[in-house]
Amino acid sequence: MKRTRRRKSIGTKRSAKAAEAGQDHRSTTILTGLRENGSVSVDDLSRDLGVTVVTIRRDLDLLEQKGLLSRTHGGAVPIDPLFYEPFKKDRSFQAQLQRQASEKRRIGLAAANMIVEGETIAVTPGTTTVEIIRGIPLNSKITVVTNTANIAMELSKRKDVNVFVTGGHLRGDWFSLVGPTAARSLENLMIHTVFIGADGIDAQWGLTCLNSDEADLNGTMVAHSRRHIAVVDHTKFGVVANFRICPTNVLKALITDKGATREMIAPFQKMGIEVIRV
Repeated sequence: MKRTRRRKSIGTKRSAKAAEAGQDHRSTTILTGLRENGSVSVDDLSRDLGVTVVTIRRDLDLLEQKGLLSRTHGGAVPIDPLFYEPFKKDRSFQAQLQRQASEKRRIGLAAANMIVEGETIAVTPGTTTVEIIRGIPLNSKITVVTNTANIAMELSKRKDVNVFVTGGHLRGDWFSLVGPTAARSLENLMIHTVFIGADGIDAQWGLTCLNSDEADLNGTMVAHSRRHIAVVDHTKFGVVANFRICPTNVLKALITDKGATREMIAPFQKMGIEVIRV
């Protein structure tokens, strides 16, 4: 009798874990679809995932309760971060968001897929790195280190992600925290992977940006990380900005879009850097 009960208990636990894994897979697929297409429909998800429309509606309702999407008639759409509300009519801010937007979404999703469950990652400021954190799979048990206020705000609704925010002085043009206080907060951290956005990337000069304070802090993140992955769209190739973040030879991988030609990526491949075009 005891063995029978124990077997039933083990079977129940396994079934519960399988159901949870299935829901996580569906939720990640739903959120990825939102990032790629701007909306999802119940009927399409039901067909693609091989489950009933009732199951999909339940998944969408749960994700809405978590603040990860907004339900519509027959589907769902992403939620615009309230953090950006004061900047909706700022033309320069909107221009930053819209420049190579689809390319940045693809780069961000590809980068998010390289995150290993349980690791600590760091992301530098920028529009491309925002797309990475939006693509983080559910329940991946990761810690995100950031010196960017908007990324911290967006992740505040992700209860499954630990968020470490540096201190420092706030730069308003892209919400980054910089300065000696921010750098000191990283001293005792061990970061597995850092995703580096940049204003320019050049095989000889490395990754560069326009602000010296950001370059210093991003370089500190690189120094405290084991794996270094650059995330830049094709317009950044051959550009050398004022201040260097890190040399090219520290990179493990480079994720860019298909606008980057073979000639653009060849020098990086010769250096043994994995180049991924999406």
